[in-house]
Amino acid sequence: MAATATTLKGQPLDRPVLDSMLRRRMFYTPSFEIYGGVAGLYDYGPPGCALLTNIIDTWRKHFILEEDMLEVDCTALTPAEVLKTSGHVEKFADWMCKDPKNGDIIRADHFVEEILEARLKGDKEARGVKVEEKEEDPKKKKKKAKATEAVKLDDAVVQEYEEVLAKIDNYNGEELGQLIKKYELKNPATGAEPSQPVAFNLMFQTAIGPSSHAPGYLRPETAQGQFLNFAKLLEWNQQQMPFASASIGKSFRNEISPRAGIIRVREFLMAEIEHYVDPQGGKKHDRFHEVKDVELILLNRHTQLAGKTNVEKVSIGKAVADGTVDNETLGYFLARIHLFLEKIGIDQSKIRFRQHMANEAAHYAKDCWDAEMQTSYGWIECVGCADRSAYDLTVHAKKTGAPLMVRERLDKPISIEEWQIDLDKKKFGPHFKKDGKTVEAAIEALPQDKREALAQDLQSAGKITVDVEGVGNGTVEISKDLITIERRTRVENTREYTPNVIEPSFGLGRILYALLEHSYWTRASDGGDEARCVLSFPPTIAPTKILLVPLSSHESFKPLLRHMSLKLRGLGISSRIDDSSASIGKRYSRNDELGTPLGITVDFQSVKDKTFTLRDRDSTKQVRADEDKIIAAIKSLTDGTKVWADIEKELPIFEGQETDVAVR
Repeated sequence: MAATATTLKGQPLDRPVLDSMLRRRMFYTPSFEIYGGVAGLYDYGPPGCALLTNIIDTWRKHFILEEDMLEVDCTALTPAEVLKTSGHVEKFADWMCKDPKNGDIIRADHFVEEILEARLKGDKEARGVKVEEKEEDPKKKKKKAKATEAVKLDDAVVQEYEEVLAKIDNYNGEELGQLIKKYELKNPATGAEPSQPVAFNLMFQTAIGPSSHAPGYLRPETAQGQFLNFAKLLEWNQQQMPFASASIGKSFRNEISPRAGIIRVREFLMAEIEHYVDPQGGKKHDRFHEVKDVELILLNRHTQLAGKTNVEKVSIGKAVADGTVDNETLGYFLARIHLFLEKIGIDQSKIRFRQHMANEAAHYAKDCWDAEMQTSYGWIECVGCADRSAYDLTVHAKKTGAPLMVRERLDKPISIEEWQIDLDKKKFGPHFKKDGKTVEAAIEALPQDKREALAQDLQSAGKITVDVEGVGNGTVEISKDLITIERRTRVENTREYTPNVIEPSFGLGRILYALLEHSYWTRASDGGDEARCVLSFPPTIAPTKILLVPLSSHESFKPLLRHMSLKLRGLGISSRIDDSSASIGKRYSRNDELGTPLGITVDFQSVKDKTFTLRDRDSTKQVRADEDKIIAAIKSLTDGTKVWADIEKELPIFEGQETDVAVR
């Protein structure tokens, strides 16, 4: 009989135990560890690589295949000029401050957050409220000891702290500095107040080529390569709109203070989508009706700015209809993100979509939401979904002159009445000489309302004044003998426009970590044996799908093990053989740590009639059937078309063999 297991799901997560197990089983490990390691850099071992690969495979099927996206793989090394144009050189920064005593570099928003949270924790302890311990690095815990003393705070102060924490992402550097001074926040390690926050650009700078005359950066995102290839992708797509490109690859950010294991690192894997949409017509999506009833947990910007963190469960159809989410295409992808996270096994009670506040939003974003997941480190951003408007294509087109736009043939020609400008080129060039092209470009860029005003000035004063950057004192005067501005009608057979972009951006390492925590639980057998770790990955993404276990080392089992291994391999289903001398229960138990969802036992009955037992990891229940039925069951479970409950209904239940499930 199989040992009866006590399920310890729902208990507070013991992160040191989980972290120790993940490193011991080599899901991930610090890079360069024998040299002392480097903060924010990690290597993935065999199960970590397999898990990440399976998440990526599911992502590709869920997005690229389902949405017919165009995948590209662009270089990580990027010329500085590209990232200067995109705004990253100037604006891609976090706020950093310095401890005057020991020189420690501190990320300002994290510093404020940690000290205020510690004070609130001390207040709860002083009031006799039981506080769940947040497991931390022992060194950090020791440093923060002074800040976690049990001190009762005034109710008004508690409310003020909670309001600050609710909108911590909305503060700029000056405001963070004001908070540090207002609340007298000091580094627990030194007792010193850190310096005023300054902006620190997160990109890794380098030089391209031996001369160092071509500065570059390691890309902080995969998006820019996709934007620069827009015209070619549009042509490949036969000029059809809308469409999406997608890219999976490494990005690099020089984090000020890497922490929380693989959550905040300096080199990480991203999967990004750029969905190009016609802005005319409200950014509708022709498949929005398929997801309109999907319910999401939303934390909107207005709630955060009010100092609250209350969430609302609402269908994406309603959220778009009432304007909480800006448009259908953005809403469509929020719902699709939710469905993807559900598919790979993210705990649905530990996910929310948080809207960016004004100061927090990227310089290009019209509306942006983060899919955040609750972990032992708190709520962490794992997916961002932004409406980038036409920002990127516009700035790159303006900088390079490349036609990053769509030309659409109109069914019916349209007449457009507008203010048109004519220059007398014979006089204009000699008058402005070397500045002629610059002045002409500035005139051509004038919007319609400005042209109308200038036409009136030209008629009344006989001259106009135009702002031209880099010429004279920044303005030029143009007389009526050089320029004509008239209201005219023109007929257009084509329409030109710059697409807007909706961008879902996935931090795959963060998703992987959240999945590890959400999948983790412990199991103990009756009698108080040591609890054993279990990772309940869905079979579709589990690193190894099948554990092949012979009842003993008897020679008669080896041909069957080889046969089943080859059969599974031929179907693309990963398996491992554990023919060690440990008991079957122990062998299954240590593979439960790896998240292996299914196990096949080969015994003497298998030798006689080619029947096998199939074990489910979570329930430890078993069924028995012939080879073909077992293989069919495995295939349906690993491709996600069936769950274990279906298999139990179809195949005979088997009791026996497995013992001491939860014992080493």
